[in-house]
Amino acid sequence: MSLEATAGGTLIKIFGVPVLAGAAATGLAFLFMWPKSLKEAAIRFASTLLASALGGPFLVIAAHAWWPTLFTSAGEVAVMYGLPTEMGVLFVAAPFLVMAGLPAWWIIGGLVLWFDRRRGKDLAEIAHDAAAAVKDVKGVF
Repeated sequence: MSLEATAGGTLIKIFGVPVLAGAAATGLAFLFMWPKSLKEAAIRFASTLLASALGGPFLVIAAHAWWPTLFTSAGEVAVMYGLPTEMGVLFVAAPFLVMAGLPAWWIIGGLVLWFDRRRGKDLAEIAHDAAAAVKDVKGVF
């Protein structure tokens, strides 16, 4: 029985690529923004995997709508090398899945840093700081 014939094999094909792409995005993000604790690393890793798995397919669909010939030619190249057509699409889709996960890593890291700098403040003070930050950003534009 082949891997494709089992339910587990199908799940690996459907969810394995986004998880691997999310892991690659996390690995890249570790190079730029190292977590301060194991708990923060776990949260950021999970959020990167989730963003890659949920946002990645939408990014791939947008890329396919914008540049469909890229996916067609990737499938043809895969066939030239004796691989299934789907592998060519996977080679093109994987970088988009990775790109979808990277912002989550940085956003969570930025939020952790922002809250860490406000340690000891109550909710009203944090809300006031957030409003001031939004006001400063609006003033730039």
